[in-house]
Amino acid sequence: MSTAVLPTRAPWGILPRRRQRSALPGFGLTLGFTLSYLGFIVLLPIIALFIKAMELSLSEIWDIATEPRAMASYRLSFGGSFIAASINMVFGLIVAWVLVRYQFPGKKLIDALVDLPFALPTAVAGIALTGLYASTGWIGQYFEPFGIRIAYTQIGVIIALTFIGLPFVVRIVQPVLQDLEAEVEEAAASLGASRWQTFARVLFPALLPALLTGFALAFARAVGEFGSVIFIAGNIPFDTEITPLLIFIKLEQYDFTGAAALGAVMLVAAFVLLLVINMLQAWASTRSRRA
Repeated sequence: MSTAVLPTRAPWGILPRRRQRSALPGFGLTLGFTLSYLGFIVLLPIIALFIKAMELSLSEIWDIATEPRAMASYRLSFGGSFIAASINMVFGLIVAWVLVRYQFPGKKLIDALVDLPFALPTAVAGIALTGLYASTGWIGQYFEPFGIRIAYTQIGVIIALTFIGLPFVVRIVQPVLQDLEAEVEEAAASLGASRWQTFARVLFPALLPALLTGFALAFARAVGEFGSVIFIAGNIPFDTEITPLLIFIKLEQYDFTGAAALGAVMLVAAFVLLLVINMLQAWASTRSRRA
């Protein structure tokens, strides 16, 4: 004779655990939306670019990518971006330091102005910079008597790239500085360390990962910049012509395959920069966990 097994009741006052419902749909649905969104918005244009470039042979792509005019544009785009990112790494640290360590009237306004290059249309920024640094501009007029031209030269390109890259360094370094208590500097000073020794041995090692990440982000942003540069650069071939502008010129000439070949080169460079940025962020997180 079999005995029926009765369901056991939970002890008095203890309710069975219920499965918590998420505010978003399940994993399968959200994963489908994610892959579809990335496929149409990101992967499809990239694949189309490579397919268009593959209409040429590898030798033809190499000839287009290494022609003298293209090489000159690479030197300006990557070299100018490197200089601009280096400038931002220094002065971005100073701006972040002032915003974190000091209290002064108008601090919130200056903090908001740091993000202005994010919100300002790049073409508007280019027009404003050209008006300032032209030979008759508010700033350029003082350099003109000495024979120094800023607008329509490589110096103007670097200034434009510096303008659009500053927020990246400031916003990356700022939270790291906020986590560094001022007592650390006071402790170093009490042990007899000078200001330079405190910065070099205490602050700089903690700030280095953030500075490198900000540098890489500013560099990557400057390499692909177009709107703020074309007005102040003058767009002189072999001198002030950046690679994005050269791609645009080839499109205007209906040389779609040539533009796709140069675009593929810039896309590979963007992938390399993305890899470097991710490696820097992983290194920074590893250092923070060890600390």
